[in-house]
Amino acid sequence: MSVKIEVKDLSVSFGDVKAIKGVTMKIPANRVTAIIGPSGCGKSTLIKGLNRMNEIVEYARTVGEVLLDGKNIYDDSFDVFSLRKRVGMIFQKPNPFPKSIYDNVAYGPLINGVRRKKDLDGMVEENLRKATLWEEISDRLGESAMGLSGGQQQRLCIARALAVSPEVILMDEPCSALDPIATAKIESLIRNLSENYTVVIVTHNMQQAARVSDYTAFLYLGELVEYGATKSIFENPRSELTEKYITGAFG
Repeated sequence: MSVKIEVKDLSVSFGDVKAIKGVTMKIPANRVTAIIGPSGCGKSTLIKGLNRMNEIVEYARTVGEVLLDGKNIYDDSFDVFSLRKRVGMIFQKPNPFPKSIYDNVAYGPLINGVRRKKDLDGMVEENLRKATLWEEISDRLGESAMGLSGGQQQRLCIARALAVSPEVILMDEPCSALDPIATAKIESLIRNLSENYTVVIVTHNMQQAARVSDYTAFLYLGELVEYGATKSIFENPRSELTEKYITGAFG
């Protein structure tokens, strides 16, 4: 197993509240890793710790290491701009820019120096295709992204993230605001993306974790209770707490 991200004794606090407590795990390359657990257990805080998004909160404090290809992203010398380019983020609620569909996808390449219209056109089409959206909106590229459905907006946000050529894609409950048909499209897309990207997904939906992920981490009260192959976690959990959660005894 090739490891893309190694989390070593990671703790995250917000003031006096310790949201993540000494989490250690290895996230494999080109696989889907799901993070599950009840509300408030630290899932979103953990995933944001993988690209230093918690630092946006003024009173957040992070201790420990997150190694991306062997280099600690929390070292002072690690460039945060480069990190966010390599480790993209998809949020719970679709957040397209109030611009055209085309400009949403072209935004990242433009700020990274791509100027030729022909190159931008190619990148927009390529990444909309990767996000399985091209066939639906190829004749509407000049229209506002705000006119798309929720599921289309989420796939547009994925295309926008892909346009800067990330290595890792973090997804924080990407389907929670979507209907079942849109959810199925996103789940299929997640599986396809893992052929070329490392994907980490936070989900409150255990059936979704079972469907889309190769590995699953169960978090409870900020601690990593159990982590392993998804099939093993769901069919033969080692921890009694994990078994109670996945069978619906609490959560």
